[in-house]
Amino acid sequence: MPALQREINRFQTFLAAQGLKLTNERAALVREIFSTHYHFEADELLFKMKEKSTKISRATIYRTLELLVRSGMVRRVHLGEEHYHYEYVSGNSHHDHLICTTCGSVIEFHDPALEERQLEICERKKFTPTFHNLQILGVCDACRRKGEHPIAPDRVSMIGEGALQLRK
Repeated sequence: MPALQREINRFQTFLAAQGLKLTNERAALVREIFSTHYHFEADELLFKMKEKSTKISRATIYRTLELLVRSGMVRRVHLGEEHYHYEYVSGNSHHDHLICTTCGSVIEFHDPALEERQLEICERKKFTPTFHNLQILGVCDACRRKGEHPIAPDRVSMIGEGALQLRK
């Protein structure tokens, strides 16, 4: 069975447990999400679905995204803008983010030593972690080569105008 169909079946099982059905609109949205390989926005999904002549409302997209987040199949991430982005979760795909405050590019990384260090800190503090999200804001190599310099780390106000539309 193709991976995409497995994901649709997995979501259908989740929905059934909630007493909900997998509508044609939800299935089309899941197909779109799981064929998107970057961080995406809800309104971007609406635009892509309309481009493909798929009838779906903004409300259905937001409600379905919420269901996908609750199912654990999609993760909601805050990338320094005033709204959320989403990414699909594939197996044990935990990763962290480097976010360029000039152009908005997002670099995903995974560092086992860093993950281990975080667990050690939690253990030492007698803290049980359930989730973490590490984001490092700065200037990417391409922007640095153009002469861009880091600004004082004010989380939201330092996101440059060019970063309002993240690079795909």
